[in-house]
Amino acid sequence: MRFSRTVSTWVLIVFLVAGSAAARVMPVGFDSDRNRLIAYMLSHQLPAQHFGHKQLDDDLSRAAFALFLKQLDPRKRFLLQSDVDQLGAFADHIDDELRSGRMVLPDVGSQILTGRIRQVRSMIDAIMDRGFDPNREEYLETDPEKIHYAKGVDELRDRWRRILKLQVLDIYLGLVDERNRKEAKEQVRGTSSSEARPVDRELWKKAVDKVRRRNHQYLHRLLQVTRQEYYNRYFDAVARAFDPHSDYMAPTLKEDFDIHMSGSLEGIGALLREEDGHIKVVRIIPGSAAERQGQLQAEDTILAVAEKDADPVDISDMRIRDAVSYIRGPKGTEVRLTVQKPDGTRLVIPIIRDVVQIEETYVKSALLRTPGGEKIGYIRIPSFYRDFNGGKGRNVTDDTRAELAKLKTKGIRGLILDLRNNGGGALTDAVAISGLFLPGGPVVQVKNSQGMIRVLEDEDPGVAYDGPLIVLVNQFSASASEILAAALQDYGRALIIGGEHTHGKGTVQVLMDLNRNLPLLHLKKYDDLGALKVTIQKFYRINGGSTQYKGVEPDIVVPSMLDYLKSGEKYMENSLPWDRVQDVGYQRWQGPHFDIEKARRESRQWVAASKRFQVIRDELAKAKKRSEQTKVADFLEGMRREKEELARARAEARAVGLMGVDEEKGAEANKEKKKLAEQLAEDPFVDVALYLMQDSVVPAATIGRAR
Repeated sequence: MRFSRTVSTWVLIVFLVAGSAAARVMPVGFDSDRNRLIAYMLSHQLPAQHFGHKQLDDDLSRAAFALFLKQLDPRKRFLLQSDVDQLGAFADHIDDELRSGRMVLPDVGSQILTGRIRQVRSMIDAIMDRGFDPNREEYLETDPEKIHYAKGVDELRDRWRRILKLQVLDIYLGLVDERNRKEAKEQVRGTSSSEARPVDRELWKKAVDKVRRRNHQYLHRLLQVTRQEYYNRYFDAVARAFDPHSDYMAPTLKEDFDIHMSGSLEGIGALLREEDGHIKVVRIIPGSAAERQGQLQAEDTILAVAEKDADPVDISDMRIRDAVSYIRGPKGTEVRLTVQKPDGTRLVIPIIRDVVQIEETYVKSALLRTPGGEKIGYIRIPSFYRDFNGGKGRNVTDDTRAELAKLKTKGIRGLILDLRNNGGGALTDAVAISGLFLPGGPVVQVKNSQGMIRVLEDEDPGVAYDGPLIVLVNQFSASASEILAAALQDYGRALIIGGEHTHGKGTVQVLMDLNRNLPLLHLKKYDDLGALKVTIQKFYRINGGSTQYKGVEPDIVVPSMLDYLKSGEKYMENSLPWDRVQDVGYQRWQGPHFDIEKARRESRQWVAASKRFQVIRDELAKAKKRSEQTKVADFLEGMRREKEELARARAEARAVGLMGVDEEKGAEANKEKKKLAEQLAEDPFVDVALYLMQDSVVPAATIGRAR
């Protein structure tokens, strides 16, 4: 059985080869009969096949409408409140439109939005010609959830005036910084960007011209969106109303997905998703160019993309397929990503495109020592990989077994299993790896949409390692990682250490090619219908609780720089809820284990006294505060001050090892990474695990049977 990845199909891996087949796929032209057929298939397949058996009714219509509206104008920069009120008349009728095949909302939505985009385009030059007072103190709210749609054209015009002013100020200060760096090189001691100067008219004009040009290009691109694309968004909104991992994939997107699944590995190596008009990073692929560069991280938002030394292209409100076409490219070329971190800091990240270094995607091990000098093994599992094409490629179970055997020959008295940032993979390997530490028994329950439950078991009574075991997790541990961690926790086999929860992805999706599920043979005359990805199964722990939504709650919760992020299934729209099924009988682990209450007491004391965790707590508080300050200064000195504060925050974080390499180094940032043992020596999670290994282990004893 192949286990679904952590994220939905509207997520693409950005390591596709430039000029690939996906780039050559011709867009499907508009055909109303074809769209009626897609609507018919969605209205029948989704309620019948989806795990939740949601009905296509008014409630689901309203959920789909909210998603469609957000796709139309995610940052509330075009539609007026009156437009939203007009569109709202369709909110309860999407189910009726799909059943009848008479769809009106996508056409009305596209017509209203297109009219507003043209209206904004006509405002741009007048606003730019009128100019801005750089010293007039104003602020701009950047969180669309905190603002309303403009009540009228005058309010919309003023909103755009503030947006354009902010862009001009941002580019202007960038040009000033560039000038100051040149002066510093020429004069040895240059003028700092923190020193206020009169506005440089030449640089200001250059900034204004850039903003004018970029926005005309941006609006032109929005006006090129086809009628069919609005229908595709409509169909996708219907699918995602069932849950965030079900979606409709138009033919070009399906083609991209097929190439991704076939394993083309050239580019930057980042898993992306669309969210509220932005392109966000879901996960960094182990061994990829982005992973080696070190700065791009999960939950970062990519605002703009540029080839080396070229002007950046704003990818806001861009469909993910189009954004990917700018990000990917040939090996050896440099792409510069303008990124906003979750705490509001911005930076430009240079990445040299490259193929994934396969060795970096495999299991790795190291020999560590406790403060008392005892040998402790460490194994990192970056993903649950397996060759599904019938070849003899490596798999994660065999590699883990081999690294475990290597460590045992060195006389380890404990083991740390690191599942942090592991987004999942093959379910078969989650079950098999649990068997390396357990003497057989149930591992996970799988429930399908018909309510049937299948229990997957470790059928091997042998145990490859029976000593003390600690598992490290974080918010980006998902799917198969959660199944393994949950099983080891339920058996009492391992002590789980991490943040408050793991990702909470406890569902499985199947990809249905709509061309192969046509109701009548003669309907095959239509162009490619695309595909439907639908959630069909849900995972449950052996104790009966689901891994969905809640994830795995660690035994020991320690501070993490991820704690302020709203990342995980519980933060996704329309995610399936947590629930329970009947538990299964299982024999709890009778070998060496941890006294959990003692470990909690000792970890609290140790973390409180740890300088590294104190730094994390301090930086976490600052990052949380920055992330909540969504209003930004829209005047020169205010923006200058904010930039300097964020620069100081990045410098402080780098100084204590909480960020990647220095962005100032540009392409040179793609340097050799530290060896694994050197990385672990600076890892506070590993520190606390080693501390607990030496004092919280209870010898082998029978500790009861659970049901």
